[in-house]
Amino acid sequence: MPTFTDEHGIAITYDVWPVSNPRAVIQIAHGVGEHAQRYAGLARHLNANGFAVYADDHRGHGRTGMAQWDGDATRLGHLGDGGLRAAVAAVRQFSGIIRDENPDLPLAILGHSWGSFMVQMILDHHSADYDLAVLSGSAYRLPGYLNSGDLKKRYAHLGTTGMEWLSRDPEVAQGFVDDPLTTSVPLAKLFGPADTLRIIGRPARNFARDLPLLLQVGGGDPVGGERSVRRLERAYRERSGLTDVTTIVYPDARHEVFNETNRADVMADLTVWLDARLARR
Repeated sequence: MPTFTDEHGIAITYDVWPVSNPRAVIQIAHGVGEHAQRYAGLARHLNANGFAVYADDHRGHGRTGMAQWDGDATRLGHLGDGGLRAAVAAVRQFSGIIRDENPDLPLAILGHSWGSFMVQMILDHHSADYDLAVLSGSAYRLPGYLNSGDLKKRYAHLGTTGMEWLSRDPEVAQGFVDDPLTTSVPLAKLFGPADTLRIIGRPARNFARDLPLLLQVGGGDPVGGERSVRRLERAYRERSGLTDVTTIVYPDARHEVFNETNRADVMADLTVWLDARLARR
């Protein structure tokens, strides 16, 4: 797998799903405790619709984490030197690599969960670097809107894996548990108090670029859900000055909308949205 080296000397592993004559490039930023290959199904759907896809295993995660921690899977999810700031910087560095390899193509960044929080942080200062943005499983990053408690609680009675909050599809929960490159250790324990607090924030005022933004969320997502994402949408309109913000809520869906029982509809909504914005360019 290809790698790049971040500013702290960590080799970041990434995947590329190429297509001939792509219409645009999608960069995927995964969530906490997981890795890029969990988005292979989404990447194949995007490929079939003419999009090239790039996704990295963030610092401490997946293949990057296994190399970073000398094969010690018990340390997966720990970010290492530089912490959250370094992880965010590496995602933006990856964007630059993708731009260099595809200089004439529109670049969309898609972040899920923790990946969406990092994308929110990046857009605050670097919105001009992207043409479109998509946030899934996201939340308004303030107390009362972002659940920092027990994400398993609402769905604990539905199964034995503890990961039933991810999706209504039981194979997704079991697959997460069985995956040697995932960890279910909570974010606060992995990151520590300082980096956990650094996630708190809200969209910046007056973005440099009025880029189109899509928010996709499950109505039963314990991380944020509809109320939180509706508040996030309002902040992007009123604080950041974005004029094209679309929110799609999937009733009863849980956290991983791209792994939900209605995943085909979720992916179709994404490509319809992308098609419409690219057609306007």
